[in-house]
Amino acid sequence: MTQALTGRHALVTGAGRGIGAAIARALAEQGARVTLLARTAAQLAETATALPGLPNTVVADVTDAQQVGRAFAEARERAGEIQILVNNAGKAVSRALAKSDDEFWQQVLAVNLSAVHHCTRAVLPAMLEANWGRIINVSSTAGLRGYAYCTAYCAAKHGVVGLTRALALEVAKTGITVNAVCPGYTDTGVVREAVANISAKTGRSETEAREKLVSFNPQQRLVRPGEVANAVLWLCLPGSESITGQSIAIAGGEVT
Repeated sequence: MTQALTGRHALVTGAGRGIGAAIARALAEQGARVTLLARTAAQLAETATALPGLPNTVVADVTDAQQVGRAFAEARERAGEIQILVNNAGKAVSRALAKSDDEFWQQVLAVNLSAVHHCTRAVLPAMLEANWGRIINVSSTAGLRGYAYCTAYCAAKHGVVGLTRALALEVAKTGITVNAVCPGYTDTGVVREAVANISAKTGRSETEAREKLVSFNPQQRLVRPGEVANAVLWLCLPGSESITGQSIAIAGGEVT
């Protein structure tokens, strides 16, 4: 069977676990040379051993533009120019605005929005020169609607959607497409941590806390990481060239 992404170099941020690891697997299975990027070398190494194609790994904090520059340069040295970028790194945190301070606000925006800017700027010149590229930003349903007690996170993810739409127009006459996928609550370690946090703060059992998150999804279940990965893969495959500037909700009908 022909692998549609053979010869393409894809870099996935936040690739050590969860959605990022699922995306890396989907791209690798289609023949892409995959580079995994995250902050923790041990976690990256463990994930890489489970994926096909012997993916590269690079360590960086995506909130630091200088670290991003060094890591992307290292990825290029190993596997060539980056033709597919998946901005998946992020952190879901909740706090009421009245209980937030400037430091919290800046931290949330740094990892969920500024990191997308840093990584995208690092690959865009080469994509423009090659007249081909795929940029997929993993936003959230929080980028399409509001959630109480998630003001900073919603603002950051709305920013990702805005960045996606604007950049897609800037490069529309090239062979580059820019899209966002917006998962609802997904069955990952992040959601398990959120369940534990809700339980600790509210006194509800973890089962009750999980049911609260599930209730947002009209299908009454958590999204699976592989479902998000399939959407990202589709946006990279031949035949998706006209799909750009879109923010695709993967949330069982939560956002319509």
